Amino acid sequence: MRNKVIAGNWKMNKDVFETADLISGLKSAIKQSKAEVIICPPFTSLVVAQQLLKGSDIKLGAQDVSVHDDGAYTGEISVKMLKSAGCQYVIVGHSERRQYFHETNELINQKAKKVLASGMKPIICVGETLEEREKGIMENVITVQVKGVLVGLSEENLKNAIIAYEPVWAIGTGKNATPQQAEEVHQLIRKLVGQLYSWNVAEGVIIQYGGSVKPENAKELLSQPDIDGALVGGACLKPDSFSAIIAAS
Repeated sequence: MRNKVIAGNWKMNKDVFETADLISGLKSAIKQSKAEVIICPPFTSLVVAQQLLKGSDIKLGAQDVSVHDDGAYTGEISVKMLKSAGCQYVIVGHSERRQYFHETNELINQKAKKVLASGMKPIICVGETLEEREKGIMENVITVQVKGVLVGLSEENLKNAIIAYEPVWAIGTGKNATPQQAEEVHQLIRKLVGQLYSWNVAEGVIIQYGGSVKPENAKELLSQPDIDGALVGGACLKPDSFSAIIAAS
């Protein structure tokens, strides 16, 4: 049985004071969970989050990372910096990074390798746009993305990585992929991993769903056999809604 993993991507929300309030609320709301719970605050809140999460089962993650170790890269954050701030996970290739910052599969692959080499675990994102789905090329898009972001990753790497399927058209739009639509793509991703590696590896890899996950739809989504958790956006910014999604897992 694969464990459920629920990650909250705070995106560009919460200053250090608001971070303290939210973590306090989360620690009160999330008493016990069989699921692994991760929060990914902004870079400026990582150190305070690390301090506040001591003694908690909640894990800390970052929203992005540089492919560079150090040097003249203004505004970038290295794996060493993230690790020293207490991060155990790093999101790479989020659809907003692809859309707004034109990140490619090759760059995302480099970031995933950098995260794995550091001992942290990447949450590697893939997903199609509404235009791509309406054109009927979703399967091709996902196939190219999965193959591109996993180039050069070993079977052992896959044991320490999470894949997140995020249909771009369902992020922050209010539109929802049905559980059946989400499960269909999760099955495709698992099949692709099986073809690239082995079925044993495919059976073990954690594949999260991300795309307007809310307390109202979490239980049905997370009950699908190939959906192993959720990468949550807006609903992770309130203790009650995030804890309800965790409880649904």
